[in-house]
Amino acid sequence: MAKFTIIVLDSVGVGELPDAADFGDTGTNTLKHVDEFMGGLKIPNLKRLGLFHIQDTGLAAEGKAQGCYGKAAEAGKAKDTTNGHFEIAGLTVKTPFKVFGESFPPRIIEELERRIGTKVIGNFPASGTEIIKELGDEHVKTGYPIVYLSADSLMQIAMHESVIPLEEQYEICRKARALLTGDDTVSRVICRPFTGTTGHYYRTENRKDFSVDPPGRTILDLLSEKGKEVIGVGKIEDIFNRRGLTKINHTKNNREGIEAALSYLKEGFDGLLFVNLVDFDMLYGHRNDPRGYGEALEYFDRFIPEMISLMDEEDILLITADHGCDPTTPGTDHTREYIPIVVYGKDLRQGADLGVRETFSDIGATAAEYFGYTFPTGTSFLKEISKEKA
Repeated sequence: MAKFTIIVLDSVGVGELPDAADFGDTGTNTLKHVDEFMGGLKIPNLKRLGLFHIQDTGLAAEGKAQGCYGKAAEAGKAKDTTNGHFEIAGLTVKTPFKVFGESFPPRIIEELERRIGTKVIGNFPASGTEIIKELGDEHVKTGYPIVYLSADSLMQIAMHESVIPLEEQYEICRKARALLTGDDTVSRVICRPFTGTTGHYYRTENRKDFSVDPPGRTILDLLSEKGKEVIGVGKIEDIFNRRGLTKINHTKNNREGIEAALSYLKEGFDGLLFVNLVDFDMLYGHRNDPRGYGEALEYFDRFIPEMISLMDEEDILLITADHGCDPTTPGTDHTREYIPIVVYGKDLRQGADLGVRETFSDIGATAAEYFGYTFPTGTSFLKEISKEKA
């Protein structure tokens, strides 16, 4: 059984892209700035594999990397989770999904209210933790869902679990998803359940994303059609709307995601294991918490030796990200950055510099070639990491 594992450290970018200024993200560098804040990250395993060897990140590498390393630019004009994961899987979205900016227009809000049978409140950009502080009491009193925006292509809806039961919350978000189509298509509608009391509201882990179907083929489609296992861990299920997946484990945090990845590696599979670890972005990047971000990286790092011990000779482990979310910048939104590529296999080269890739899709192309297939987008770097090239 051949195992190819992709672990997405959600939002762990490695420096601004050349067009970062167009997104208001000049000077961002998630990994470097977290490392500086922590006074040096204690992530010896990621460093040994080559994370700090990636060129032009401003991070100091020591010794020869035991893995292969590089970074990739996003070909799509976006910096969100959906576009990032689609592109990793070989699908670049040419026309960015709709971003509404300061508010959803009356035609959308009024139609949403008609479909769900109640008014909504909010309808302005906000941090999810801040808006429930601001509007939580009004929501509890009226029962009106809280709608809010970010700089990404999203509609987020926050509701108290004691006011609106979870299944009803999800149904409200399904109706919003059905509304936001055509020229108004956003990449995701996110249900943001919360609980607590006045002054002490907090979000629960019952978040659920309602995404668009991938508008084209991905390597998930290819591999599942070829009879390979395609396992989605974390919010991979939501991002791809279950398409191309043969097995799903919807973990809710990094700890559960890491445990699931270890379990699948232990029991074995023949195909692709695609893992998203969401805490970096959800709990720390968006909340401008570089310490929490750094501690989450250090926590993940401790499990790398166990992952490697569960790999067979031919297996590949690839660690990457989907965008940046620099927690040291004033804003709370994603940042337009390169993503890291760190690759390890017991039968692969050590210390191979993959340089700067033109698209995230090079990852998908590499996974496809690993299983003996070709994919029409991206350039595989399988030969660059294979020992035969040495």
